[in-house]
Amino acid sequence: MTNKTTALATAAMTALAISHASAQEAPAVDMKAADARAAATVSQMTADEKVVLTHGIMPLPLGGPTPPMPKDAIPGAGYIPGIERLGVPALKETDASLGVSYVMGIRKDGATALPSGVAQAASWNPDLMYRGGAMIGSEARAKGFNVLLAGGVNLMRDPRNGRTFEYLAEDPLLSGMLVGAAIRGIQSNHIISTIKHFALNGQETGRKYVDVKISESAAHESDLLAFKIGIEQGQPGSVMCAYNRVWGEQACANEWLLNKVLKGEWGYKGFVMSDWGAVPNLESAMKGLDQQSGEQLDPAVFFGDKLKDKAAADPAWKARVDDMNRRILTAIYASGLDKNPANPGGKIDFAANGMVAEDVAKQGIVLLKNNGALPLAKTAKSIAIIGGYADGGVLSGAGSSQVHGEGGPAVTKPVAGKGVWAGFIAQQYHRSSPMDAIQSLASQAKVTFRDGRYIADAVEKAKQSEVAIVFATQWQTEGLDVPDLSLPDGQDALIAAVAAANPNTIVVLETGGPVKMPWLDKVAGVIEAWYPGARGGPAIASVLFGDTNPSGRLPLTFPASEAQLPRPKLDGSDWVEPDFSGNPSSGSDKLVADYDIEGSDVGYRWFARNGAKPLFPFGYGLSYTTFETTGLKLKGLSAKFTVKNTGQREGADVAQLYLVSRNGEAKRRLAGFQRVNLPAGGSQTVSVTIDPRILADWKDGSWTMPSGEYAFALGKDAETLSTPVSVRLTARKWKD
Repeated sequence: MTNKTTALATAAMTALAISHASAQEAPAVDMKAADARAAATVSQMTADEKVVLTHGIMPLPLGGPTPPMPKDAIPGAGYIPGIERLGVPALKETDASLGVSYVMGIRKDGATALPSGVAQAASWNPDLMYRGGAMIGSEARAKGFNVLLAGGVNLMRDPRNGRTFEYLAEDPLLSGMLVGAAIRGIQSNHIISTIKHFALNGQETGRKYVDVKISESAAHESDLLAFKIGIEQGQPGSVMCAYNRVWGEQACANEWLLNKVLKGEWGYKGFVMSDWGAVPNLESAMKGLDQQSGEQLDPAVFFGDKLKDKAAADPAWKARVDDMNRRILTAIYASGLDKNPANPGGKIDFAANGMVAEDVAKQGIVLLKNNGALPLAKTAKSIAIIGGYADGGVLSGAGSSQVHGEGGPAVTKPVAGKGVWAGFIAQQYHRSSPMDAIQSLASQAKVTFRDGRYIADAVEKAKQSEVAIVFATQWQTEGLDVPDLSLPDGQDALIAAVAAANPNTIVVLETGGPVKMPWLDKVAGVIEAWYPGARGGPAIASVLFGDTNPSGRLPLTFPASEAQLPRPKLDGSDWVEPDFSGNPSSGSDKLVADYDIEGSDVGYRWFARNGAKPLFPFGYGLSYTTFETTGLKLKGLSAKFTVKNTGQREGADVAQLYLVSRNGEAKRRLAGFQRVNLPAGGSQTVSVTIDPRILADWKDGSWTMPSGEYAFALGKDAETLSTPVSVRLTARKWKD
C-alpha cells in the first residue's frame, strides 16, 4: 500500500472518530508511557511475583474448594492480588455493562441499573452511552472496584441468544461506536473496562463447546470489525475472551483470535482476561491468554505454580510471562489505578444516577406502531393496565449482569433451583412501577390492574376502560437461549383477546430482543421498552403520554418468523439439555454453529441479500412528529445532507446513511449515522465521514476497496431508502 493511500485511510478513520466523539471526553490514554513504565516494573519483579497478577479467584462463597476471602477483597466477580512491594494494586472486579452486579445480595447494597444493552443501543447516541458508562463506572469505583467487566459488543446473529439483551446491535459500525463511547465513560473514573466476549459469541446453548465455523474475511467484516472499532474508540484496558470455540479452538486459547488478530494485526497493548470457567489448559498462555479469571471454576489453577515452573525451564515461556505482566501493568498504569485508588464507602447520588438511567430509557424506547392513539390524553377517565407485573416494576435480564437497586427487586420468580446459578437465574423486576407513573400523569383517571393470568378477567376490565395497556414480557438470561420468538405464557392470546374487546389497546413490550407479533394489526399502538432499567416506569409513562417524544430506532431486525433466520433451528437446541452452564451434558461436544451461511451479512444485510421482508427493519422507529432527510451530497468519503423536522413538535431523528451498491452489485451496509434533535420546523446540516472498512472487503490479511462507483442512500431505516447518489472512489488496500 502506498503512503498516500495509508494516509487517506487513516485520515478517514480519524475523522470518523472525531465526528462521533462524545461531548464529554475522558482524558486521552497514554498507552506508550504506561507500557514503558510497565516494562520497568516487570524488570524488578521476582519469579514468584510474576505469577501474582496472572490469576485470581471469584471472591464469593461458592462452596467446594473456595479459598479464604482476602482481607481487602470485595464480594464480586473477581480478585487478583496486588504486589505491595512494587506499589501494584489488587484488581477488584465486578460485573457488568448494565451496572454494578448485586452478586446474590451478598454485599447488601444497591446500584443503579441502566436499561439493557440493546435498549441503550436503540438510542443511537454515543454521548448518552458515554454518560451511562461514566455513571456505572462511578458507582463501581464508589464500592471499591477498579475493574468493570463491561463492554459487551457481540453482534446479534441469532435473536434467540439469551444474552441478546446484554449486547448492542447487529451492525459492526453502530455496535463499535456505541461500545467505545461507553468504555470511555467507564474508564473516565480511573478504572479498567473490558470489551467482551472475544469473539463470535452468538448463543448460550452449549456455549462452552459450540464451535463457530466462519471464514476469516467474514469474521473481519462483521464481529471483529465491531470489536476493532470499539477498541479504537474506547481503548479498553482489557479484552475478555469468550466461552465458545472458533475453528476448533477455545476462544480463550485461540492462537488466531488472540495472537494473530488482536495482538498482531491490531497491535493491542492491554491484556486478555478469561471469562469465568473458560480456561482449558496451561497452553492457553502461549495462545495469547494473559490472566486466568475465577480460577475455582476452571479444571485447575493453570497460571500459578505451573506457569512459574514453565518460565523457569524455558526461555520462551519466561518471555511470555514477562509479556503477560507487562500487559496487565500497562492497563493498570494507563487507567491510573495505582495513583487513584478506589476505596469502598464512596458516596453515590442515586437520585442523579437514576435520572441518567431514565434518560437512557426514554431515548431507547422505540415506537413501533401508532394509529393515532398515542400519545395518550392525560384527561382519560379510565385506563386498564394488564399483565407484566406493571403494578410493581419492570423486567430485567438475568445472569451475571443482574443489578439490584436499593431495596432489592419488586418481584422475583426463581427459575434455577440449585447450584451456583440459583442466585443468578431468576426473573426479577426493578422497583419502578409503570402503573404508579401512569397514575401520576393521568391523575384524574381510574387506573386499574389485572395480572393477565385469566384472559376473561382481563377482557372484562378492558371493556370497562377507555384505554387498555397490555404489558408483555419476554425474559432472557445468560446461560439459556429462548426456544422461539413468541411471547411466553400465553401472552399473544391475551393481547389478541384484549384488543378484540377494546380497539384502543396499546402494547408495551419489555423484551430482551425481537419477538413476533401475530396480533399487530389488531392493536392501536406498540412501544418497545426493552428492559428499561431503574427508572423504567416513569420513562414508559412519559412516552405513552407524550411528555417524551419517542426517538429510539431499532438496533436489531425484528423477523416475521424464525424461518427467515440463517438458522431457522437454533444449533444444538434439539439435543443439548439446558443446564445454565453451557457444559456438555449429552456425552458429545461436537456442536457446530455454521456462520458461513450468512458470513458478514448479519441482520439487515441478510434480509437485503435474500429479499425477505421483516416484521420491522433495522433502524426503524416512529415519532410524534415527522422528519425529512434530503440533499445528499458526496465527496470522497464525506457525506453531507439536511434533516428537517416537518411536524408540529420538537423531536429527535436518527439520520442513517447506507451503502446500497458497489460497481452495480447490490450491497446494504450502514455507512454512517447521527442523532439530531430539532424543534418543530427546524433543520440541520449533517456531515458524516465514512469509515472505508465499511466499503471494503477483507482479503489476504488486508482491507481491499476496488475502484468504481459507490452508491449511497439516506434511510429512515435499512429498508426505506431515498434515491441513491453515486460517487467514484479509487482503489485502496491497507492493513487493519
